[in-house]
Amino acid sequence: MQILKLGGRTLGFMSLRKVAMSISTLLILASFASFFVKGLNFGLDFTGGTAVEVGFAQPADLKKVRSVLAENGFADASVQLFGSSQEILVRLAPRGDDVKAEVIGNQVIDALKIADDSVVMRRIEFVGPSVGEDLKEQGGLAMLTALICILIYVAFRFEWRFAVGAVAALLHDVIITLGLFSVLGLEFDLTILAAILAVIGYSLNDTIVVSDRIRENFRKVRIDDTVEIIDISLTQTLNRTLVTSITTILVLIALFAWGGQTIHGFATALLFGVFIGTYSSIYVASAVAIAMGVSKEDLIPEVIEKEGADLDPMP
Repeated sequence: MQILKLGGRTLGFMSLRKVAMSISTLLILASFASFFVKGLNFGLDFTGGTAVEVGFAQPADLKKVRSVLAENGFADASVQLFGSSQEILVRLAPRGDDVKAEVIGNQVIDALKIADDSVVMRRIEFVGPSVGEDLKEQGGLAMLTALICILIYVAFRFEWRFAVGAVAALLHDVIITLGLFSVLGLEFDLTILAAILAVIGYSLNDTIVVSDRIRENFRKVRIDDTVEIIDISLTQTLNRTLVTSITTILVLIALFAWGGQTIHGFATALLFGVFIGTYSSIYVASAVAIAMGVSKEDLIPEVIEKEGADLDPMP
């Protein structure tokens, strides 16, 4: 069999696995330290607050709206288009038990009318903290369920050592991405949670491609060295990994730079998640499988049994 190699040679990815695992361990520990010291800056989806829907006669200027609200004591307001360019949704953190949603809504309208007389209040809603706590719980369960399903699928599709490696890579991506949001103090809301779940899917796809090539090479390449076979497999899939990652990152950079404040956090989570997911599919998943002693015998036991049966003498 002719082995495809980059520039005629196989890249020694796994020679750096100990260094990579050390870096990953430090990043995970730093993330947990940040969780303990600073925690996550949960948005209104999780903390509760007041939502005010406002209508304009002309398309709304979100930058101007944010500036006006900041000048009138609502610097923490989240402003986004809602349904059309003439409708916006203003979300505000709780102002205390004694401040009613109607009062806050009227203050927002009064502030916006200073800049535009055509402002009309559509509705006011108050989201209690208990709803936010329920969303936290449901979001955590969603990620946990996804990881368990992935563990079961990869265990049946490949081998349980690869399953452990794949889930370890996904946990690695989630923890470090959340750590970035904790360290930088970026707002974490349902949009970011959706981005985290998308990162899990992206990283898993990369890991599955690598694992499938490793299994194929275990069966076809006449080499007993597990590390060398994994290096060959990673080299063969490198072009695909780079093309997929780079094209995805280019799109995310455009969203990050010109997508506006509404999806800035979403683009940040995906941009970092794609980078760290590509890294983990190369180093974390494969390195964990090697550390757990994966070998040819684990992936092709039926072939070994058949060969052994052929050697048995005839009765």
